[in-house]
Amino acid sequence: MGKNAQKDGAVKEKVNAIDLAEIPEEDIKKALQFSQGDMPGPLLEESSFATLFPKYRESYLREIWPLMNKSLEKHGIACQLDLVEGSMTVRTTRKTWDPYVILKARDLIKLLSRSVPFPQAVKILDDEVSCEVIKIGNIVSNKERFVKRRQRLLGPNGNTLKAIELLTECYIMIQGSTVSAMGPYSSLKDVRRIVEDCMNNVHPIYHIKELMIRKELAKDPKLANESWDRFLPRFKKRNIKQKKPKIGKKRKRELFPPEPMPSKVDLQLQSGEYFLKPDEKRARDEERKRQSEAEHRVKKQAEREQAFVAPKEKSSSSKAKPGKAEKEDKDRMEALKNKFKAQAQVREGKRTADDVSAYVVDAGRSKKTKSA
Repeated sequence: MGKNAQKDGAVKEKVNAIDLAEIPEEDIKKALQFSQGDMPGPLLEESSFATLFPKYRESYLREIWPLMNKSLEKHGIACQLDLVEGSMTVRTTRKTWDPYVILKARDLIKLLSRSVPFPQAVKILDDEVSCEVIKIGNIVSNKERFVKRRQRLLGPNGNTLKAIELLTECYIMIQGSTVSAMGPYSSLKDVRRIVEDCMNNVHPIYHIKELMIRKELAKDPKLANESWDRFLPRFKKRNIKQKKPKIGKKRKRELFPPEPMPSKVDLQLQSGEYFLKPDEKRARDEERKRQSEAEHRVKKQAEREQAFVAPKEKSSSSKAKPGKAEKEDKDRMEALKNKFKAQAQVREGKRTADDVSAYVVDAGRSKKTKSA
């Protein structure tokens, strides 16, 4: 047992000694390439896939179906277009020499049903190209918000979508509630992340900036084995306060539902009109009509006569009684008059007294002068 273990360890060391990095990529591709003569016999079981397509794609599929047959015949795959059911079917045959190509054909009809043009969709048959159909219809419940975010993924004049396609090296087609992407498998992960984050209200420009930085860092061989986190941008989430919607008061639910409104038949049963004969009903309706016409005629006549009624004249004897404000104004005016009269009397009294004293003084002086 010990000798066998030592032999196995020596074989592993020899295998590990071969560095895969030293093997050129062309040799690796040749070794992994699957050619027509590699499968010894035909497939034992038939595999088939089918998918439905919308009505507006019918005319286009009818035009390109001969090209579709021609491209799939090279790989030994049979295809069928059913216009009655609106479906496309692919299946393996005895001539199929690649067992994996049926999955590629399944992806081809899936892309064609999602409005991807045939010259682009046929590239999925290459081994280096993968595809993914991302469903975005269930991510956002509000329809208006869904349309806005889907338009944000396209950008003005499709510039945002072109930038994503250039950075990821993928073909992206937005149609309805799905996003179809074709390209390398590693890039499809980035496309899915961008699309899902965009529908979850994260703008694609943040991912575009990150992809641009990663593309530049990949050119530097020194940073191949280092972490790139210190170079990547970190965007902070900004929570903008929004006005909370006003919630109205909930109405109290009654224990019993309200009584239903009586129908026309119920009202006729209550009034007894239901049991009348047709002639009696007609006579009753005519009587009601005459009464309503008479009431309307009287009302109109009163409105006409109202225009000829003379207005009431105001009598001269009935004078308006002065209010409290008028009485107060009169009292103030009388008080001012009395005040001014009193001041005038005082001034007149002073003047008379001054005149008499002056006269007396002048008389005394004149007597003295005479005696002298």
